[in-house]
Amino acid sequence: MNSRLGQELLYLSHADVVAAGLGMAEIITALECMFREKGEGRVEMPPKIGIHTMPDAFIHAMPASIPGQKAAGMKWVGGYPDNSKRGLPYITGLLILNDPETGVPIALMDCTWITAQRTGAATAVAAKYLARPESATVGILGCGVQGRSNLEALQVLFPLKKVYAHDKHADRAAVYAEEMSAQRRIEVVPVSDPREAVVASDIVVTAGPILRTPHATIQRGWLAEGTFASLVDFDSYWHPSALHEVDKFCTDDVPQLHHYRDIGYFQDIPAIYADLGELVTGRKPGREKPEERTIACNLGLALDDIAVAPLIYERALEKGIGTWLPL
Repeated sequence: MNSRLGQELLYLSHADVVAAGLGMAEIITALECMFREKGEGRVEMPPKIGIHTMPDAFIHAMPASIPGQKAAGMKWVGGYPDNSKRGLPYITGLLILNDPETGVPIALMDCTWITAQRTGAATAVAAKYLARPESATVGILGCGVQGRSNLEALQVLFPLKKVYAHDKHADRAAVYAEEMSAQRRIEVVPVSDPREAVVASDIVVTAGPILRTPHATIQRGWLAEGTFASLVDFDSYWHPSALHEVDKFCTDDVPQLHHYRDIGYFQDIPAIYADLGELVTGRKPGREKPEERTIACNLGLALDDIAVAPLIYERALEKGIGTWLPL
């Protein structure tokens, strides 16, 4: 047992979390293992609760336990769309990790990097089961943090060759294209027309701000046969008629989606085909035909964060990263 248990906890700043050096492939593996545990009914996660101090903003409490990964804790995270005007990130927050045998807090860490990476990894896990394995083109709509992490994650699993990048702010799409072309060593083309980013892509990721009232930019007929889409921003980018075109509409957690629907989101979506736990465990098949249109609307689960945080904690201990604080 850790000799500091019950006396100190390890604080990991944003820089510390990044310096731990956890790779995207490791995060994808951790999330796939977690979804297998979820599909087998071996996790605990109540639907998120939250407070809302500004329009289209949230602060959520997200607890979870994954006994099979010896992980328990809670994320306290805010998402504020207008933060960019203040020079602040859209997502901010903290994650507290507990010892699963005693409940004692063992670590407190910034959750911004974890949120970005695990969200991209969840898209990749869904795409593994729902996208065509030969998918080579990606449309990214929303060129912020999630536009970057989702591309990074998809590149781990798919032979990507070209990316179409769209943002309502054209300068952001241009910067994204330049940065991602260099970092990911892939052709990234900024496009001013959102339709262009959708119609030519094997995989589409919408990653704008989450809105209670969708702007519904993507219209019926844009999503080609055989395409997989990941809705990182809920249904904000999608016209209902475009969503109802798909053959399989999946999510990461059905009770949580029902909770969001009850408070005003997802007012016109298709019937839910499966959650990721059902896909990973094989309880329901993923893509069955090349021409199927498939969607994963991953809401972002506490389980995602709590699957990743212990790996960062262990890596930080190995590297001597972080600051010990008295309890």
